[in-house]
Amino acid sequence: MTATRVDADVIRRLPKAVLHDHLDGGLRPATLVELAAEVGHTLPTTDPDELAAWYFEAANSGDLVRYIATFEHTLAVMQSKEGLRRVAEEYVLDLAADGVVYGEVRYAPELNVKGGLTLNEVVESVQEGLAAGMAKAAAAGTPVRVGTLLCGMRMFDRVREAAEAAVAYRDAGVVGFDIAGAEAGFPAADHLDAFRYLRDESVPFTIHAGEAFGLPSIHQAVQACGAQRIGHGVRITEDIVDGKLGRLAGWVRDRRIALEMCPTSNLQTGCAASIAEHPITALKELGFRVTLNTDNRLVSGTTMTREMSLLVEEAGWSVEDLRTVTVNALKSAFIPFDERRALIEDVVLPGYASVL
Repeated sequence: MTATRVDADVIRRLPKAVLHDHLDGGLRPATLVELAAEVGHTLPTTDPDELAAWYFEAANSGDLVRYIATFEHTLAVMQSKEGLRRVAEEYVLDLAADGVVYGEVRYAPELNVKGGLTLNEVVESVQEGLAAGMAKAAAAGTPVRVGTLLCGMRMFDRVREAAEAAVAYRDAGVVGFDIAGAEAGFPAADHLDAFRYLRDESVPFTIHAGEAFGLPSIHQAVQACGAQRIGHGVRITEDIVDGKLGRLAGWVRDRRIALEMCPTSNLQTGCAASIAEHPITALKELGFRVTLNTDNRLVSGTTMTREMSLLVEEAGWSVEDLRTVTVNALKSAFIPFDERRALIEDVVLPGYASVL
């Protein structure tokens, strides 16, 4: 079958799924300006367009200190119930406007308690906002299902507490768990207690690995901790030589452990030199279960439509390739099998068939 090329307008309408997207990295610039004024937080600029440009420039500066500082501003306005609800509701509406039909949003509730909220109040506020957003999106004829991943920060001591919150709220919209933060010097295995607890409670989890640190972090995430997915995982290529898979790469591919790949973000952090050379294409062709994601939409100045368009324009992807990574994401989503199958068969495949 001849591969089908597709333009940006069509890509925007295609059904999409995103598994790796941080709530505190995806605020609307105008909302950030408004909320910052309400809480008295000083931003680099109060012009929304200039602020968006500042974020993109800072993220692309190659300066890790500047990159991290971008989250200082978003987190500053996410310390109240009202701020969290608004950010979460708008998050859902922005996904719906981008053609996303399934999304998983992640955040670390321990980073949202500086204003006096408890961990539980943070989770409940975010869930209220997400529910409001899903109701509005459905009423507008653009339904989107959004599940939550609670993150533990691997360099701090509240990982087990975040895992317990994931279990406590698993029937209230939380679908899984993640561990985030600096990889180097903070191995995931330091938190084996939390991962054993999650397995005992049958709560799925992913682990950030293979981005800032290499193969040992992926091996540890998969073999020691038991992750069902890998956040980023671009450095799995270090275990592939001339198309031949090493033991770890073979394990990840053969057991369909999904790689949550974020091309634009990976360019910003130096994990790839260009979209054309990003490992997602080669890994897809080698049969890995690769998924396409945004990571931080504000910080990276991106959307799922943009990520897909870049791969079409710069890496030669076809609409069939876009369909593959979308189905991959739903196959590895942390929701029940019947819900995943329904989204694939009733929404995604018909949506792609309409342009093939």
